[in-house]
Parts: sequence; C-alpha cells; structure tokens
Amino acid sequence: MRFPLFGFVLFPFFLFSQDFENTNSIDVSVFKGNIMPHTQDLGHLITDHPYGFMVSFSKQTHGKKEWHRAYNFPDFGGYFMYQDYKNEFLGTNYAAGAHYNFYFLNRKLQFKLAQGITYNTNPYDKVTNSKNKAFGSKLDANINFALNYKKENLIENIGFQAGLLFTHSSNGRIKSPNSGINSYVLNVGLNYNFDKKETQNNSTISDTTCYKETIKYNFVAKTGVNESPIINSGQYPFYHLGFYADKRLNRKSAIQLGTELFLTQSLKEYIKYRSISSFEKYIDPNTDYKRVGIFVGHELFINKLSIETQVGYYVYKPFKEDLDIYNRLGLKYYLTDKVFVVGGLKTHLFVAEAFEFGVGVRL
Repeated sequence: MRFPLFGFVLFPFFLFSQDFENTNSIDVSVFKGNIMPHTQDLGHLITDHPYGFMVSFSKQTHGKKEWHRAYNFPDFGGYFMYQDYKNEFLGTNYAAGAHYNFYFLNRKLQFKLAQGITYNTNPYDKVTNSKNKAFGSKLDANINFALNYKKENLIENIGFQAGLLFTHSSNGRIKSPNSGINSYVLNVGLNYNFDKKETQNNSTISDTTCYKETIKYNFVAKTGVNESPIINSGQYPFYHLGFYADKRLNRKSAIQLGTELFLTQSLKEYIKYRSISSFEKYIDPNTDYKRVGIFVGHELFINKLSIETQVGYYVYKPFKEDLDIYNRLGLKYYLTDKVFVVGGLKTHLFVAEAFEFGVGVRL
C-alpha cells in the first residue's frame, strides 16, 4: 500500500498550489558530508562520505498577504535533490518535493524546511541486496532541514549561499526493513533572481489583531499502515486516537498537552512472533499490544498551514521493546476554523514507526 507515502508528499503541494503563480528565483547547491550511525545495522553501509546536489525553484513573497509580513517575507516552491551514499548496497536517491525558506538576521540567515518523495535505485531484496537494511522500498519519504548563510544579488542577479544540511529518507516503516538514512552535510552554491526584485511591503501599520485564545480542546483520529521489524511479516493498519488541549499564545505559537491511544496491529503480530522466536527472554503471547501516551507539543501557525512538533511518553506499554519516549513532526491544515487534516511522522528518536494521516476537530 503506497497511499500514506504519497499522501505525505502531496500534502504540501496541495497547500503551495493555492498561490504559487510563477517561479522567480533558483538556487543550486552541492554538498558532501556524513551518515549518522543511528542503528547498529548501519555499520556496514557507512563506507564513505555521501555527496550530491539540490536545485530549488522558489516564489519570493513581498508582503501582499499578512503571513508574508509575519514571517519576514519567506520563499516557497519546489526542489529536486540527488544524493549518492557512496555504498554499493545503498545506491543513490533522487528526491523531489516542496519547501519553505525562512529568513533571519536581516535576511542573511536562511532556514529551509523541505519534504517530498525519493526514489532509491537499490532497495532491499532478499536475493540480490539483503545487506540494505536502510531502505525496504524504492519509494521513500524525504525530509530536509538546512541552515545557510545567504547573500542575494552579489553580482547583479547572482548570489551565494553556504551552510549545513540535514537529510532524512525512509518509508516510515510502511515496509520493512526501514532503518532509513540520516545524513548531515556541508553545502555551498549559487542563487539567481529571474525577475527584478519587488519592493517589500514593510507596512508601518502595526497588526492590532489579538491572537490569544482561551483553551481549546482537540479530538483527532489518525490511521495508516506499517509493518513490524520482521521483514515480509505483512502490512497492517493502525489507529491512533488523541485528545489534547491547546492554548494559543500569539500570532505564531500555541502549546499543547494531551493523551493518545495507540492501536497498532503490526505490534500485535510482532508480539506473537517474539513469543515463539525469543529464547533469551520469555514473552507472553497474550501481552497487551495497546499503548497509551501523554505528550506536550508546539504548533507553529503560518497561514492555514501549521507545523506541529510533539514529544510523548508511554504511561501504559506492556510490551517493553520500544523506547518509552516518542516524538512526532507533522503538518496540519485547517479546512475551517474548527476542522483540520493532519499528516506526520511518528518516531522513536531517529527510528521511524509510522506515517500518520488523519482528521480532527478543535472546539
């Protein structure tokens, strides 16, 4: 089943398409760096320094909408990335997706947030490539964070940027194996403005809107499919049900506190498998697979789109194999003031468990 993966990737394109009228800038960067050894089964896959390049097409904003001014005139658009892991088992990745660029320090410091889909040339195969435990499928999700020094129009329309790029590629354990690859690299490149730069609308009229709200209560239901760590054990649906309170503090931020119930069918099957195969420690096949967590979170409001980050702790987890702490990075889009859709990645530190997609209400 590929719907969750495609949904995760197409979600930002749906958002950006609403006012993405034309591309008026491009930047090209080359990069080289290291792979993070976040699991024990990656040691034989880290044999050299990965390298590649990224091309980004951007629509520059100039203050025509309120959120442009609120976020210091960000850019948004699409990207293409090529990455060679310099390992015969890992192969190479070709990624494409959507991005936001945010600016700080008089627009000299750029933070890029990008996500999309990546194609791996040499995924796991039981016969021909059994050593690739990082990618269990040809199509994976790609998430990138970059922090760059950027100087535009250094020589006429040509500028320069350089900094640090973090990349993540995995399929969210839709299919095992799925250790995924996290890499951190140095990047350097050039940017070019196709159009004459518009004057930014730095309005001196202050925004008098009061964004503070009373505590709101949210109900959200998420679903998808994933597979246990056992290769070819089968894909099963999961259901994550959450309730949380949020308090909006200002134009950009709200804090969250809540609880959620995890009903993960693949974990239920994994417990049965471990009860038979584990010789070091007895596991009761009737161990409850359900988990209950409590979490704190932050919501960053952009326009109708917001970015959620959450950290949780399992207060009920009879099967003890996973970490007690989990985290989540996701996107939320408000269809109305009270109804929203969500998509995100749930992980235990750097190890992905599931791509979640759902709908919720905020009352």
